[in-house]
Amino acid sequence: MLTTGVGMVATAAWCSRALARAAYDLAVNVGVCGSFDPGLSPGTVVHVTSDRLAELGAEDGDRFLTIDELGLGSGPGGPDAGGLMVNRQPPPYAVLRALPAVAGITVNTVHGHESSIAVTIERLNPQVESMEGAAFMYACLIHAVPFAQLRAVSNMVERRNREAWKMPLAIGSVCHTALDLLDQA
Repeated sequence: MLTTGVGMVATAAWCSRALARAAYDLAVNVGVCGSFDPGLSPGTVVHVTSDRLAELGAEDGDRFLTIDELGLGSGPGGPDAGGLMVNRQPPPYAVLRALPAVAGITVNTVHGHESSIAVTIERLNPQVESMEGAAFMYACLIHAVPFAQLRAVSNMVERRNREAWKMPLAIGSVCHTALDLLDQA
C-alpha cells in the first residue's frame, strides 16, 4: 500500500517512484471525490475510466487553450489529445463492471464558485473531480501497469458547504468496494 498524500504532484511523484522500483500486476487508486452529476449522490462509489488535468493549458482572454492547442502535447505513453487519460483496458473484475464508469477531472483547486463550476461543466462535462486521479492514471499509463481508479462521492460540487459533506459514508463505501476488488484480484 502506498499513501501519496493530497494533490497531483505528490501522487505523480510517489506513484512513479513506486512503479519504477518494482513490477506490479495491478495498481488501484482509492479515494474520494466531488460530484458534478446529481445522479451520483454522496456515498456512491464510481470507477473513473477517464480523467484529465483540468487546468493544464493556458488562458487566452476568456478562452482556454489546451496543451495541444498550444502545440505542447504529451509525451510517449501519456494522455490523449487535450490531456485526457483513458483506461482502455480496465481490469476484468465484476466489482468494477458493477460500478458506474465516469469521467473525472483532476484539479489543484476544488471548485466552489458557481461561475467556475458552470464554465468547467460547459468546457469539460466532468461527472466527478479529485485532486489526484489523473496523476495516478498518468503514472500507470507511462509505466504500462494495469490500473483502476475507485472514488466515492463525498459531496456535490457546489459552493463550499461542509455540512453537506458525507466523508465517513464515502470512506466506508470506497473501502468496502476496494476490499471486494482485492478479493477478486
